[in-house]
Amino acid sequence: MSEVRSPETLGFQAEVKQLLHLMVHSLYGNKEIFLRELVSNASDACDKLRFEALADTALWENESDLKIRVAFDKAARTVTVSDNGVGMSRDEVIGNIGTIAKSGTREFFQSLTGDQAKDAHLIGQFGVGFYSVFMVADKVVVQSRKAGEAAGWIWASDGRTGFTVTEAETTGPRGTAVTLHMKAE
Repeated sequence: MSEVRSPETLGFQAEVKQLLHLMVHSLYGNKEIFLRELVSNASDACDKLRFEALADTALWENESDLKIRVAFDKAARTVTVSDNGVGMSRDEVIGNIGTIAKSGTREFFQSLTGDQAKDAHLIGQFGVGFYSVFMVADKVVVQSRKAGEAAGWIWASDGRTGFTVTEAETTGPRGTAVTLHMKAE
């Protein structure tokens, strides 16, 4: 029997809090950009698995048909974007989602000009696009299992106070599912 770990709560850096506030309140002109960002991330995860599986075919785990799925539950007010790409380990969940662009936040702020049209092109360059989800969601849950690993991980945040990382109680399929709990408006 495996030990179930309790959630690990981690806080956002001060820079991250500033960036989240900026993104939610002014940087993006179109709120639907969050969907493009999530699908782009899912596509990148599929491409990464395709590349890594060239050296280790076991990573396919008997599922070589790569997919990205967008689903919604109107009653629960959730939107989920999932993929069966490479997935993430615990450290990758913390490093890739918990820390915006691995310290790229400062460079992002330094690159801002104050002109929304010019600034919008910077999003993908610093890996901050994921955080556009907080324009439309008051809670985000990311569940991921890295190809070739047994444990899955759950990252959850309200976009304000920080985030938690918990080992998943059950092992799901390889890949990542991002569930947005949509704001009432």
